[in-house]
Amino acid sequence: MKTSKIVKQKDPLRQLLEAAENKVLIELIEDLAIMLPEARRECFEYLKAHVKLSPGQKETADGEGVFALWGELESDLAELDEYGGGDYDLADHVSDLLHEIVKKLAKNKVPQEYRVDLLDEVLPYLQSCNAGLEDDLYDVAYACCYNNDDLRRLAEDFEAMGGNWPMDNARRIYLKIGDKEKYLELRALKMEVGADYHELATFYWELGEKEKAIRTAKDGLGKGYGRLDELRQFLSERAQESGNRQEYIQLQFEQTVDHLTLKKYLQFRKLCTKDEWGVYENAVLKKLDRTWAEEKLKIYMHKKEYDKALTTLLKEGYPYHSYGDEYELKAASTLETRFPDKILGYYQSGLGNLNRSLTRKEYGRKAKVIKKVRHMYVDIMNKPEQWTQFARQVKLDNKKRPAFQEEFKKTVPGWGNL
Repeated sequence: MKTSKIVKQKDPLRQLLEAAENKVLIELIEDLAIMLPEARRECFEYLKAHVKLSPGQKETADGEGVFALWGELESDLAELDEYGGGDYDLADHVSDLLHEIVKKLAKNKVPQEYRVDLLDEVLPYLQSCNAGLEDDLYDVAYACCYNNDDLRRLAEDFEAMGGNWPMDNARRIYLKIGDKEKYLELRALKMEVGADYHELATFYWELGEKEKAIRTAKDGLGKGYGRLDELRQFLSERAQESGNRQEYIQLQFEQTVDHLTLKKYLQFRKLCTKDEWGVYENAVLKKLDRTWAEEKLKIYMHKKEYDKALTTLLKEGYPYHSYGDEYELKAASTLETRFPDKILGYYQSGLGNLNRSLTRKEYGRKAKVIKKVRHMYVDIMNKPEQWTQFARQVKLDNKKRPAFQEEFKKTVPGWGNL
């Protein structure tokens, strides 16, 4: 192997750097750091690793490193904020740098003045809430806080912003730092959903004001809307602790019928004594009309009330986007021998119009449905001649659609021999 005759020389840039005076080098690095925020950050990281610093100098370098990161991302963040989001790659890049800031704030002892200044930079973007990176920005805001005094200042900033989410964060901060009066002041401003009442009831309970906690939870059941399950669970636990079986079972009943499912039905049944179930079973079943069709179907199938299950199945119709693994189709399969004519019609309803041009994907879906139709005619009803008559007409109607024929031949037994 031949070697180059060119003598490897020292890098020309290094030659110039070695020839330059310290003053010139300092001016060069300062100019680059001003023009390129990432270069400024690299300088701090490099010098921290290669220069012996006092504790104060190290803290200052850490603070400058964090602000250099902010300088790298701020123009992109401003663009995202102005246009309400943007390119995914750009958003991911900004998000990554924000995460890096959070890690540096957590790892290093950044002086307070840097953290205060950074928070002042972040808060306007939290207030506009338009960049699509609110979670990351909130993480930075909280990472700027090293103690309760910092958190209190942040809570006051959130209060000044107004709006539900900043006020919720302010309230949680006051709760965290133990400012009972301020927490209750903000909590009283927003008592709407069940979760609001549950939070306040839990606060009173942990404070030892148990009667007030229970009263708050009961008020929430009457006045709150949405997410009442936490309140019911809180009160049912209190009832169980006090030995009030009647109130406990009533609350568990209300919990069960709120978005009733088979799982909740079975859990409540297991919870009840035989006498209690005798009282509550009909009340539970009366709520079936208010639940999802699939859960209603599951409960009817569990109870072996197959006629009601069939009615539910036919009312909902064949699942258009199903590929054979949904519960409705499993239930239909179970009902095939009991109601063959009805289930045959149910499957046929999933075919739609068989005499029109569609995509190959849709032909494939219909082929899987017609395979069920064949199964009913041949395996369940023992009427193969009716299947042959039906299938021949479908095949004839689509003789000029090769994709149709290919998909059906792949899926439906005997299709190519018809």
